[in-house]
Amino acid sequence: MDWLFLDPPSVAVITTKEIVAGPAWIAYVTHDEDDGAWQFFGLSGPGTKEDAMVVSLQSIVERDESINQLADLPLGWHAWRENQADHWKRGAGA
Repeated sequence: MDWLFLDPPSVAVITTKEIVAGPAWIAYVTHDEDDGAWQFFGLSGPGTKEDAMVVSLQSIVERDESINQLADLPLGWHAWRENQADHWKRGAGA
């Protein structure tokens, strides 16, 4: 599969243990304007500092290939979906 993101596959992103270890799926994504960081959260949101994990962008894409649809998400924007089968919605300002 072609890599669609401008960021390299190894770039560090923020997510939660519930995404990495399951059973949660990614429901909310931010592409931060200030530093270009990507964040991936489940329905329960970012959780606590203890819940946070840093992983590679590639590992997120491997978990959920629909994330490729967000490769062009502008800085400062966010995307969300109500359930795992929904299409991603986008909006400015995270």
